[in-house]
Amino acid sequence: MNINQRRLNVCFVVTLFLGFVWIGRVQASGPLQESASDEECLACHGRPNLTYEFPSGEVWSLYVDQDSFHASIHGQEELACTDCHTDITDYPHPPLKANSPRFYALEQYQTCQGCHEEVYKKSLDSIHAREIASGNWDAAVCTDCHDPHATQSPNEPRTAIPLTCSKCHSGIYNEYLDSVHGQALVDENNADVPTCIDCHGVHNQEDPRTTEFRLNSPNLCADCHADEALMSKYDISTHVFDTYVADFHGTTVTLFERQSPDQPTNKPVCYDCHGVHNMKSHKDPEAQVSHERLLQTCQKCHPDATENFSATWLGHYEPDINKYPMVYFVDLFYKIFIPAVLGFMGVYVVSDVASNFIRRVFGRNKRGAA
Repeated sequence: MNINQRRLNVCFVVTLFLGFVWIGRVQASGPLQESASDEECLACHGRPNLTYEFPSGEVWSLYVDQDSFHASIHGQEELACTDCHTDITDYPHPPLKANSPRFYALEQYQTCQGCHEEVYKKSLDSIHAREIASGNWDAAVCTDCHDPHATQSPNEPRTAIPLTCSKCHSGIYNEYLDSVHGQALVDENNADVPTCIDCHGVHNQEDPRTTEFRLNSPNLCADCHADEALMSKYDISTHVFDTYVADFHGTTVTLFERQSPDQPTNKPVCYDCHGVHNMKSHKDPEAQVSHERLLQTCQKCHPDATENFSATWLGHYEPDINKYPMVYFVDLFYKIFIPAVLGFMGVYVVSDVASNFIRRVFGRNKRGAA
């Protein structure tokens, strides 16, 4: 063996030895440094084909779109991967404890309280949290509504709100799209119409099946329909709430709401007549309160009602000369007649009392003089 060959062999052995030493040091280094950047994470998680198979057999993508993340609220706030994934300290990563993607999400979403403590506490009182506590693992958690790697402002665009809810409530979403509210939002991008969270809340959604929610529902409708500035833009009467509260239905519901909010009542609230998620303009023949279907709607509670019954319904309009003039003049007559009768009776009573008083006083004086 010549000298050159011997030198090559020595170099090869030294290089191989140093390689094994370097690999050993990397494997023994253990915890990742706190200064580990997102780029190091994205070196693997930036590959679209990176997946993980859970013990349940479900395969989950571990890909994070770098552009989407940097454009998100979290990316703009310069949150690091390890700010949320606080359990990632070693490489290779330790096996996950969760046996399915769903249980991993249920474990991981609790990390959100680190930055969003107030909102997180509110969510603990929501119907979603109560469903999870009762064993319904499919109820929504933070990450079901807010994609942690692509989180945007919830109002950008506003149409994203009902679309997010549709992940679980697809049937209701389809009804909403066909309603007067949904059509205005999706087709016209009208920011004035209510979305899911305007009626149900954001992080502290109540159970809409409870008596309390039902009795309070007219107040939810009044938030928009009693707003004169808002309703004037669409030529909608703002007397809807006042006229409802003034009639027998609304008076009873209001009384129950104040005195016994946990006691059910068979008196209708707004959505009993107008629909819940499928409400339409009263001018739409398919609306539950349209002229064509009003009797059918009334018969839900009044099975013996006839066409005359529904024909007497004034809607949510106060009678005036132009709309329902006969009712207006009858109402005006009684507004004048009743005070006049009471006033006359008051004058009569006062004059009678005064007359008796005068007679008694003068009667005593005459008897005293005699």
